[in-house]
Amino acid sequence: MTRPESAAYDYDVVISGASLAGCAAAILLARRGVRVALLERRSDPEAYKVLCTHSLTANAYPVLDELGLVPALEKAGAVRNLARWHTRWGWIEPRAAPAGPELPYGYNIRRSTLDPLIRSHAAETPGVELLLGHQVTGLVREAGRISGVRTSTPQGEREIRARLVVGADGKDSAVAKFAGVPARLYENARFGYLAHFRDLPLHGGVAHTWFLEPDMAYAFPNDDGVTVVAVLPDKKRLPAFREDLEGSFLAFVRALPEAPPIDSAERITKITGTVNYPLHSRKPTAPGLALIGDAALTGDPLWGVGCGWALQSAHWLAEAVASAAAGRGDLDRSLVAYARRHRRRLGGHQYLAADFAKARPFNPMERLMFSAAARDESVARHMHLFGSRLIGPLRFLNPVALAKASAVNLQHRRAAVPPAR
Repeated sequence: MTRPESAAYDYDVVISGASLAGCAAAILLARRGVRVALLERRSDPEAYKVLCTHSLTANAYPVLDELGLVPALEKAGAVRNLARWHTRWGWIEPRAAPAGPELPYGYNIRRSTLDPLIRSHAAETPGVELLLGHQVTGLVREAGRISGVRTSTPQGEREIRARLVVGADGKDSAVAKFAGVPARLYENARFGYLAHFRDLPLHGGVAHTWFLEPDMAYAFPNDDGVTVVAVLPDKKRLPAFREDLEGSFLAFVRALPEAPPIDSAERITKITGTVNYPLHSRKPTAPGLALIGDAALTGDPLWGVGCGWALQSAHWLAEAVASAAAGRGDLDRSLVAYARRHRRRLGGHQYLAADFAKARPFNPMERLMFSAAARDESVARHMHLFGSRLIGPLRFLNPVALAKASAVNLQHRRAAVPPAR
């Protein structure tokens, strides 16, 4: 007797990777009636990602709200992530308009706090089975499509079948490699190191980013009085930097305009980082497969957008495929819709980030917008929306915004010219 189609699967969806993207997708899919196996190769439920900006940009707030995580984040001490940016024209300091609503915000929170929190939330969601210590070692294929995974577990090898396999396993995604989905790489001409400091005051208590052309740096206040400080210099400086990593890191930070007083703060972690972190993009779908988070697209860490995009891509996937994954629709058509939305929402951002990752000086358009934002609060608020990834490049550089920036700079130049005698 032939089994019903639904009985041919152990789950509707199997997700590899129980970090931000995987946990968010599992929760959102299960709430829509999907049976989810959430696999995590590490056995420790408290495991977390170390190399990260530890920031959730404002574009992720609606997803956090739908997940029900906002009260828990606030209780855990997450810091609302407003920011100021240093440029050669001065500081860009977005502020809410008089009598207007507050600026949109996300949260800065260490992954050591965030990852266990969202993983626990996923494990408690009806319809989600969290399987720790399950490492994907291969994929199951039938009739030209992916229909499950092979895993190594503490109890031995296991095969798990599902209508949809989701790779949420990071930039070096094993799922993507097993599926033969190639990555398009973009060179990053900067390297990066970061460390955590306690009791490090920042002006206004908000995040700082330094655009030094071509070097970069940032300081993000996080939960429990901890601040993440990162430096991202041009790779031309790497040989000298590595000769004395600690000394070079501290000297770089001390030389920043309005430098945070790191010498009076307590450094609570070692200095960690990477000398080669290319950006990459993959096609986010294949028959029976979807990629989310860094598995689909890894941006330049200097922008701090990876966590927000992980949550957003998980949300887009759940909205697109939930019905079909539960056996109530056309899965291939649903995956096409997800891929289209992913490309439309993130493609322009990634293009600009890949270009800026060449460690070049500001181009004329960037000079126009950054200089005007340092001189005008309305342009600064517009920059905040783009930096928070609430608007895309086309809205950021729309004709009205460009005209406003041009007018601001023209007025500034006129004011700087002394009156004729």
